[in-house]
Amino acid sequence: MQHPRRYAILGTGALGGFYGARLCRAGCDVHFLVHSDFEHVRQHGLVVDSKDGDFVLPRVQAYRDVRDMPVCDVAAVALKATHNHLLPSLLPPVLAEGGVVLLMQNGLGGEAEAARAAPGHAVLAALCFLCSNKVGPGHICHSDYGAVRFAQYSADGAAAGISESMRAMAQDFAAAGIEVDLLDDLLLARWQKLVWNVPMSGLSVVLDTNTGALMTDSHTRALAEDIMREVMAGARSCGRHIDDGFAQKMLDMTLAMKPYRASMKVDFDAHRAMEVEAIYGNPLRAAQQAGARMPLVETLYRQLKFLDARNRGI
Repeated sequence: MQHPRRYAILGTGALGGFYGARLCRAGCDVHFLVHSDFEHVRQHGLVVDSKDGDFVLPRVQAYRDVRDMPVCDVAAVALKATHNHLLPSLLPPVLAEGGVVLLMQNGLGGEAEAARAAPGHAVLAALCFLCSNKVGPGHICHSDYGAVRFAQYSADGAAAGISESMRAMAQDFAAAGIEVDLLDDLLLARWQKLVWNVPMSGLSVVLDTNTGALMTDSHTRALAEDIMREVMAGARSCGRHIDDGFAQKMLDMTLAMKPYRASMKVDFDAHRAMEVEAIYGNPLRAAQQAGARMPLVETLYRQLKFLDARNRGI
């Protein structure tokens, strides 16, 4: 009998806690690295309030230190990109021989960091389209969406096709009731995700608002669309074409979803470091190296760098 795939969830927050709990409920062998609310989660488990149905996992396999965790087939990195300097100490202890890194982060460039931290292991990306917040210790509120797109990392940035590891994980996620797509081009998928993340995350912080308010005001909606189209131009400079209708699709999707406080706004409000380099700095530098300018994105980048430093007193 084949044993269920063993997952290490590195970062049990709004995203890692949600997907890890769904996988656990579906019968996967899931081990959670937990930081601030370790004692609570160890004693009480995880609570998920979800648009797809609330559930409780009264007992989960929770750890405070990766050195206490068993080796796993998949190390799912659900930490913010601001913590990627920790990957060299987090990944090697939990990866089984032939184990795979699954990077569940926003932005550009994280896969290369993961590959350097776990040499010899395949790196996959999970691009998560999820509206979820952590509302208390071990307590996650899932308000909308939830689909995941898997793509394979290649060091040269070329489209890497669809691997058997992607198919295997897709089966686990689908069995957990999660909509899954398999993509053959990670770089294209990353730029597509940035089309939404760049305007919605940054404007939410700079304007102190949520996605609903951004969409209902004609000025901020027009600004968001202009930024989206600039990101699409940046993608083209890097050799990835995004259809003209994609921006409108993202706007329509945002209008249809419940008003949402973007994760970058959540981090800002909690005086935590924001993923400014991953979501803004890295794409800006990639476009600049390809000879393109993104002035609206650069404006957001500089504003966010100022706000981040002032907010954290650095």
